[in-house]
Amino acid sequence: MSAGRRLRPGPLFAAALVPLLLAATGCTADPGAGAADAAGASGPVPFADCAGLTQPPAAAPQPSAGAGTAAGGGVPLPDVSLACFADGTVVDVAAVRGPAVINFWGSWCQPCREELPALQRLADRTAGQLHLIGVNTYDDRDPAVAVAEDLGLRFPSLVDRDRQLLLAVERVGLPLTLFVDGAGEIRRTYEGTVDDATLADLVERELGLTVAP
Repeated sequence: MSAGRRLRPGPLFAAALVPLLLAATGCTADPGAGAADAAGASGPVPFADCAGLTQPPAAAPQPSAGAGTAAGGGVPLPDVSLACFADGTVVDVAAVRGPAVINFWGSWCQPCREELPALQRLADRTAGQLHLIGVNTYDDRDPAVAVAEDLGLRFPSLVDRDRQLLLAVERVGLPLTLFVDGAGEIRRTYEGTVDDATLADLVERELGLTVAP
């Protein structure tokens, strides 16, 4: 994220632009106006619960010298509250503590679907050292669960059907991934599809954590 802060458009203007700009990025969203909120529906889901996201990971390493983790160098996470997909528990996003990787995804976004397996592998390789958090964005519950089951996703996801967090970080398109340090500050906002190598490089450079092969 650039050091300078851009003026944010008004919420009505920004919301009106979202469908057009999502289409411009290659992702077409149409969850339907009557869709049920993902966290409000019943039935099992593959996602882990969100317990512990506001605490540092149990085995989080100390920042290494030279890593991009100096205090005051990032932007605080927005003050947005979202429901946990697994059980509906409300999570204060501003209280999340890293190291963490927060990925915005939707079942309607093909590039997101392509990168999700790499994000699950990152979660597996850094278990206990890093929070991998999904943000299911502008989506229906059933398609999101189906994608998670097809791809074997297990990391915790939050529900953001109204794009609150997406707009709060001044973005309108997916794919999008945030790299968050132990103080809850965004060190890097990455726009575009990530793969294993890109994730490992950014986690090391921005969060000071080496990803096991």
